[in-house]
Amino acid sequence: MSGYVGYFMFLSRWIQAPLYMGLILAQIVYTWRFMLELLHLIELGFGGSPPETTVMLIVLGLVDVVMVSNLLIMVIIGGYETFVSRIRIDGHPDQPQWLSHVNANVLKVKLAMAIIGISSVHLLQIFINASRPTITDRELLWKTLIHLTFVVSALTLALIDRIMAGARRDAETNGGERQSALKQERVAA
Repeated sequence: MSGYVGYFMFLSRWIQAPLYMGLILAQIVYTWRFMLELLHLIELGFGGSPPETTVMLIVLGLVDVVMVSNLLIMVIIGGYETFVSRIRIDGHPDQPQWLSHVNANVLKVKLAMAIIGISSVHLLQIFINASRPTITDRELLWKTLIHLTFVVSALTLALIDRIMAGARRDAETNGGERQSALKQERVAA
């Protein structure tokens, strides 16, 4: 009976598959949004002479969309591979390099770095707009503090991952030394 319960629990991972499909649809929406913004930039760029800051803000918006899209890809592919099922693309020339060593810890650090990149773009957009009366000093301060919180969180995750990797290496080394000592004891006996 307990074998069936365990097998049923193991099958429950497939409940996440529709979530990843939903993120693929979100990726399509983001691609559509990117194309609309790009069309807007082309119309502005070739149809008039917009201020440089306007062009820069639109380009930063495009960069932001691309970075969020990259984040979606990491979550879709990395999350599916880590938590649902293997994606059998070994040897495919387009296989992402990071996919070969993805695990929950690596995925967390990569996601944190992507969030920092997105936050950096948003912060840069705020600083470019800082001269506008709608942007208050308080808003600048809070957005900077939030960004710094993301940075500290990512550094902490990376440090924890590094410490855990070192502990795993030490455990493997100690485990090998113990096996070697046991073999020597058997030979001596």
